[in-house]
Amino acid sequence: MTEETPGFEEKPDVPSGATPDDAAETVESSAKEDPTAPAGDASSQKSAGTAGLTAQLDQVRSALDERTADLQRLQAEYQNYRRRVERDRVTVKEIAVATLLTELLPVLDDVGRAREHGELVGGFKSVAESMETVVAKMGLQQFGKEGEPFDPTIHEALMHSYAPDVTETTCVAILQPGYRIGERTIRPARVAVAEPQPGAAPAKEDGTPADEESGAPEEG
Repeated sequence: MTEETPGFEEKPDVPSGATPDDAAETVESSAKEDPTAPAGDASSQKSAGTAGLTAQLDQVRSALDERTADLQRLQAEYQNYRRRVERDRVTVKEIAVATLLTELLPVLDDVGRAREHGELVGGFKSVAESMETVVAKMGLQQFGKEGEPFDPTIHEALMHSYAPDVTETTCVAILQPGYRIGERTIRPARVAVAEPQPGAAPAKEDGTPADEESGAPEEG
């Protein structure tokens, strides 16, 4: 019986008299015929690894989309918050300014009456004009003139009369001027109004009464 020597691998038989190149070819042929790892197992491992990477990539993309949506929602909420705060700030400022100017209206009325009576002179005149300049810079505007049509949204009628020379309800006297800030009226103009005479015929554009016939022959 032949015993195999442990620690040595069985080498392929090489014919006697063969060259080193022939021996190398014999070894390569043996290796090809008996590969150490089957090709099918390698392909399966490669496919499994690709599938795992694809699944991880999908998870990462899904997480990224969720975080992006959260960020966009937070950004939109922040922008809405900023606009709301800015709008509230402007509103509070307008209310504060309107409240202050409303308290100053009686003083402005006194200044106006003093000017009408010729009493706005000297140092009092300088102070009054400075105050009027300041309130104008704060946005206060005076309105109300004689002869303008009566508008109940900005006028308050305190006196009423009839007049033959008006064709509609007209402000004939300004008892107290009105004031506004921008489009907001803080006090209506207090006025005396006049309406056309009841039953009076409307006048033509040239001022001739409508019932007067121009060029009619006189009766003899």
